Amino acid sequence: MQTYIILLRGVMPTGKNKVLMAPLRAALEQAGLLDVQTYIQSGNIIATSPLSQLELEHLVHEVIEQDFGGDIAVLARTVEQFRTIFAANPFPNADTAKLHFTLLATIPEEDLVKQFLAPGYTPDEVKVIRDMVYIHCATTYSAGKLNNNFIERKLKVAATTRVYNTIAKLVALSSEK
Repeated sequence: MQTYIILLRGVMPTGKNKVLMAPLRAALEQAGLLDVQTYIQSGNIIATSPLSQLELEHLVHEVIEQDFGGDIAVLARTVEQFRTIFAANPFPNADTAKLHFTLLATIPEEDLVKQFLAPGYTPDEVKVIRDMVYIHCATTYSAGKLNNNFIERKLKVAATTRVYNTIAKLVALSSEK
C-alpha cells in the first residue's frame, strides 16, 4: 500500500471542469481507494492504494469521466516522491508565496526542455528537473508567462501547477496517515 498525493488539472468549483470534492471522495472510495481525503476545492487528493502510479492515475481519470463527465488530467506521486521534489527545490531561499511547482505527467524530451528554457523568463526564475518545473515568480504567478497552458504547449506533456504552500500542506496531511 502506498499513500499518494493526486493532483487534478484544471478542476474548478464551477463551470466546465466542475468536480465537487465531497462527491469525488465518495466516488473514489467506491472505486476502492482508501483513506481518501481532499484539500481545498481545486483538485488535491490524498489516498492510499495498492495500485501503481499509472494504474491509480487511470482509475481516478475514469471515475471522474464516468461520474462527473470531465476529461481531466490526473497526476499522482507518492508522498516520498513529493519529499524528493521538495529536496530538489532549486530556490530554497525563495519567498514560498512566490514559489510554484508544476508537476509534469512524464519527463519531457531534452530538446523541448532546452527550447523551453532558451528565451529565459527574467525577472522570474525557472528550472526543469526531471518531471518538475520549479518557478520562482518575481511578482505574481498570474503576471508571468509561465502558466500551465504555456508549459504544456512548450514541453508537450500534461501538467498541473500548485503553489509551494499547497504542496507542503498536502505532504503534511499525508504524513499524518
